[in-house]
Amino acid sequence: MNPLKKHEFLEKNSVVLLIAIIVVVLIGGIVEIIPLFRAETVIERVEGVRPYTPLELAGYNIYLREGCYNCHSQQIRPLRDEVARYGHYSLAAESMYDHPFQWGSKRTGPDLARVGKKYSDEWHVAHMMDPRSVVPESIMPSYGFLMKKGAKLHDLDDHLKALRMVGVPYTDEMIANAEKDAIRQATGEAVTDISGLTARYGEAVAARDFDGQPKLISEMDALIAYLQVLGTMVDFEATKQIEAEMNAKEAQK
Repeated sequence: MNPLKKHEFLEKNSVVLLIAIIVVVLIGGIVEIIPLFRAETVIERVEGVRPYTPLELAGYNIYLREGCYNCHSQQIRPLRDEVARYGHYSLAAESMYDHPFQWGSKRTGPDLARVGKKYSDEWHVAHMMDPRSVVPESIMPSYGFLMKKGAKLHDLDDHLKALRMVGVPYTDEMIANAEKDAIRQATGEAVTDISGLTARYGEAVAARDFDGQPKLISEMDALIAYLQVLGTMVDFEATKQIEAEMNAKEAQK
């Protein structure tokens, strides 16, 4: 049969043509989308990136609840001005355990991708209590109520289980110790044994009383724990060295 005749058949039968279009689009969509469900095929793993601790995850949930992403992005683009202001451009691996990710599309306030360890805990508390006390031009509302509200820790194991279902590598041990690990991190080694916490999440985990209220593990504790870890997992000095070595090899070719 003449191929042109087949084409003519499709053009003259709108219903058949519509079905053919839908089939082709579905096949193309499947080919494009299915690989994205396997993070290892699209994200190059970077040493140091780990899942959030239970306390950091509680802070992440508060960050989402309060809509902080509406004014703050967590994505530094590889542009000179952005890198000069905020630091090394964002790597895909840094947000591979964020569900949902916090790249954002608007910056009423500064990008927070590298805010971890940039300011002290006391600065963050003052900023949340009265933003204009540390940033006079800020239009951010006060979040002082976070100091008075206890962080929700009892159901963190369920959060870890849900995240494991979408690929975050939480172990059974991490899930079983979720609430205890959150308490340990919010009190610190001066008060409790954090060896289990550091064994599960690494020696670099910051464990201390973040908000200065030793008798209450507040939502402020959780939020500051989350903010203080942003951008701190990757050793960018090592990354720069690797990039320099790769560039040198490319130059020799």
